[in-house]
Amino acid sequence: MTIGAILRGRSGTVISARPDDTVRAVADLLAQNRIGAVPVVDGDAVVGIFSERDIVRLISSYGPDALDRRIDDVMTKSPVTCEPNMAVIAALSQMTQKRIRHLPVVEGGKMVGFVSIGDLVKYRIDRIEAEAAAMRDYIAS
Repeated sequence: MTIGAILRGRSGTVISARPDDTVRAVADLLAQNRIGAVPVVDGDAVVGIFSERDIVRLISSYGPDALDRRIDDVMTKSPVTCEPNMAVIAALSQMTQKRIRHLPVVEGGKMVGFVSIGDLVKYRIDRIEAEAAAMRDYIAS
């Protein structure tokens, strides 16, 4: 089970932000798409990540003025990434150890996807349930 297997089941583009976007614009993007984080990309390269937790931290520190700041000033720079060939269990372990909930998927310096811890847990549970059903069918036959 690899990250690439999860990405193969998806269609569409990854919702992302640009370094010159404002916190307000990215907060709207998160709300409109009902997501918790976005990769910040410059061309095809991931240069950062910005999450709803970052918004809370910024408003606590800077008040309403935080919404007018540029994302490249407040994003997490050089985020942890993974490659499509990484095992799902290894990605889950990495996310747990580093206390992060989102991973940009990068191949050859280009972002090819974005996964959340929820995506990985769901995929893992689906696989375990499928294996259990196959085992029950085998035993019953």
